[in-house]
Order: sequence, then structure tokens, then C-alpha cells
Amino acid sequence: MHAKTIQICGTGSGVGKSVIVAALCRIFLQDGYKVCPFKAQNMALNSFVTKEQGEIGRAQATQAQACRIEPSVDMNPVLIKPSSDVGAQVIVQGKPIGNMNALRYTKYKSRLKTVVKESFDRLSGKYQLVVLEGAGSPAEINLKSHDLVNLKMASYAKAPVILVGDIDKGGVFAWIVGTLELLTARERKMIKGIIINKFRGDKSLLMPGIDFLEKKTGIKVLGVIPYYRNIKIPEEDAVPLDSFKSRTPGKQTRLNIDVIYLPHISNFTDFDGLEKEPDVRLGYLKSPEELNNPDLIIIPGTKNTISDLKYLYKSGFAKKILSILNSGAMTQVMGICGGYQMLGSKIHDKNGLESGCRQTSGLNILPVETSLKTDKILSQVKAKDLLSGMGLTGYEIHHGRTRITGNCRPAFEVFERNDKKTRYPEGAVANDGRILGTYIHGIFDAEPFRRDFLNRLRRKRGWPVLTASGNFNLDKEFDKLAKLVKDNIDTGLLYKILAGGIK
Repeated sequence: MHAKTIQICGTGSGVGKSVIVAALCRIFLQDGYKVCPFKAQNMALNSFVTKEQGEIGRAQATQAQACRIEPSVDMNPVLIKPSSDVGAQVIVQGKPIGNMNALRYTKYKSRLKTVVKESFDRLSGKYQLVVLEGAGSPAEINLKSHDLVNLKMASYAKAPVILVGDIDKGGVFAWIVGTLELLTARERKMIKGIIINKFRGDKSLLMPGIDFLEKKTGIKVLGVIPYYRNIKIPEEDAVPLDSFKSRTPGKQTRLNIDVIYLPHISNFTDFDGLEKEPDVRLGYLKSPEELNNPDLIIIPGTKNTISDLKYLYKSGFAKKILSILNSGAMTQVMGICGGYQMLGSKIHDKNGLESGCRQTSGLNILPVETSLKTDKILSQVKAKDLLSGMGLTGYEIHHGRTRITGNCRPAFEVFERNDKKTRYPEGAVANDGRILGTYIHGIFDAEPFRRDFLNRLRRKRGWPVLTASGNFNLDKEFDKLAKLVKDNIDTGLLYKILAGGIK
């Protein structure tokens, strides 16, 4: 069986390709197709661990959820996780193969053509329809010669291409026309439709622009997707700008949770569940001046723990956090993955995985020490919170091995790992409960545990506890997204493009 295919490309990064792919995956599923997502190469710090114990981009895992299928490493065979401005960890078929700078990776990419084609072929043989996602722009002149993910992948997959532009950023018509102008005549013929994304306002006012665009390019506008706020789909690469929000003075009625925005922040989707809670005001902070005795400070995951730990000291965040803890404020501190490592007394890097510094002093607010190892732990886990006894699920992605060295206790007990029964303590929590660290990503996805955790903060405030609402359902969010997109595109034209009816 050879699947039908369609590819979503964008005029640039952040225009909404991943969300459009998720929407189309759910639309095609609703229309009776056995469908899956595919992105040959993804550059992202938000990642996910599959049941095969492989690491893929979080966006492809989310898109797989939209398809109601299990995520697979074939859906994202090459993942690039930047660790500095010029270097990144390269992950192939779910496993890290090493750190490379841009020049070295460019030379190495030719070896990956076979890998991505094999992954696509396996999916094509298993599913009826594959929705491909491009990366950045297909018109990046310096990258086109060694392209793995945009039009060369579409050509191999025989996929018609839809070009997406973000009107909310401004200049969408110039962006679309400019992208097409930079393509060769053959490449332009591959573009079968255009989607204008994130539109605010009256669509009738946009019609002169759409008429011009269709006449100028000879390509039909498939639809105009409204900007939305009421659909909660995980972001891929960047924290939404409205998450960087200032707090207005006045009576506090919600819990304030501050996430430190690290230079190499990863897996910030860990906090999507918190952001959905009505009694939480969650913000990402770039300056220690913004840190003002919140209920909870979170130091998130990072692709370069040692570099970001040094950032905490250099920026003044470390001093401010320690000052808050010593002030008698009720503030609690939590570290996840790399953030957990930073809470301890020392981080050892004898193999030079992250830096030339073999030992770095941590914040020293939790009696643990970490050693970075060359082999990477990739696992799905089920665990129990040792305070409440509540269950939770998540995944681990880390090189570090952290051990308790002083007077504190484990935070969780893992009882299943990669579908195998096990039993071992995980994480650490100070005896007074104010400092907590864990390697488990996604612990706030489970509503009962999330609500219990937040209620502990509410009790410290003397506020009444709240019950879990049970209102949020990600599967229903995909249905809402699919309806929004379906109501605002020409589905007849979409299926004509899919069938190869647009020349």
C-alpha cells in the first residue's frame, strides 16, 4: 500500500505549520482515513519519548494524538536539539548520535537521506494518508541544496504542498509572494494551495488582498484561519508571547507560578496543564526583577544545564531565588530535569558533554549531586507521588544521574518503566516540602495529581481547596481545532488537491 500524501510548508518558522498539520490529521481521521504525521527533520527543544524508547519532537507526538495513534520514531526520524548558538545534539531514529556544529551537520546530512526515506516508506505502507510537515521555509537559499524536510521530501513522497503564512505577524502577502518568487518554476508548481493563518477581524476586508494574491500567483487560497484563544493545543518551539505577562497590583485571587525562561529551555509543554487551571497565573520570566515572592518558582528542563546554571548566577536569578527562600516567604521551588540538577550542590561533567568545566557548583538548596553520563536515559514511566499516593505518568530524557547526599526524601516512586514493572525512588523533596526536584516530564498532565499539588499551595495561603474539574480533554480540543479549520477552508478543494486534481 502506498499512502496518499500532502505536505504543509510555511513562509517561515512559527507560522502555525504544526497546528495546521494536527488539524488536518484530525479532519482526515474524522473523514475515515487511517492517518499519521511525518516530519523528516525537526529542530526543537520540546521532545517526547516513544514506547520504542526513542526521542522525537513533541509536535509529532501531539499530531499522533490528533490521529489517535501511538507516536513512533518514524514520524520524526531526525531531531536536532540546539545546545548552543552554533551546536546541537543530533538524534536519529530516536537515539542521539552526537553533538555537531552547523557545518559538520550540513556535511553529515547526506547520510540521512536514506534514513528519512526509509521512515517515510514504513509509514506509507502502514497508513492510508501521511500528512507531512516542512521546516522553516522551503525558500531558504542557503539550505535548499541539502534539504531533507521541505520540497525534496515532498517530491519523494509525491505530496502536493500547501503554503501557510501568518498574517498576525504582518506582511503576509509579501511573505507569500516572496517565498514563491524564490522557488524554481518546478518548485512553484508543487505549491497547490495557500492558507492564511491567525487572522483577526472581518474576512470581507481581506478579500481584495486574496483576489490580488490569487491573480499574482495563480494559486488558490484554500482558506483563512481565525486567530483563536479558546483551543488548548501544545506549542512546539516557542513560548507564546502572551505568557510573558506582567502582574497588575491588587488583591491576589490566583496562585502565582513563575517559570524561569532559561536560554536553552526545553519541554516547556510540561506546564501547559498548569496554565489551563482557573486559579493559576503562570508566567515565564526573563528578568529576576520580575520575581516577586510567587507561590512557586519552577526551573524547567534545559538542553544545556551547566550553561543555564551559569546564566542563573550571571543574571541575578540565583541570588534572587536564594533571597526569597531565606526571607521567610511561602514560596516553593521546583526543578524539572535540568532544573532538578541545578537545585543540587554539584554537577559533574567528567566526559565534557556540556562544557570544559568538569565540576560546577549548583544552587545548593537540595542535598543532591548529579553526574552527566554519555548514555542517555529515554523512558516512559508510571509513578506514584509519595506524599499523596496519587498516580501519574510521564517520560524521562536525560544524561544526568542524580543521587541524594543529605537530609531529604524521594518525591516519587516509579512502579513501571517502558511497560515493565519496577520499583525505585525518583526525585527528591526537602523535608519541609519547599524544594522539589524530579526528572519526570509531563507530571502536571494528570489532572488529579495537578489539582492536589495546587491545593497544597492553596492551603499555605489559607485558601479553600478546589476539586478537579474534569473539564479539559485534549481529544476534544483536537475536535475543536478540526472544526475551526474545516469551517474556514475549502474542503472540496483540499480533497481535490489530495487526489492530484490541481495541476
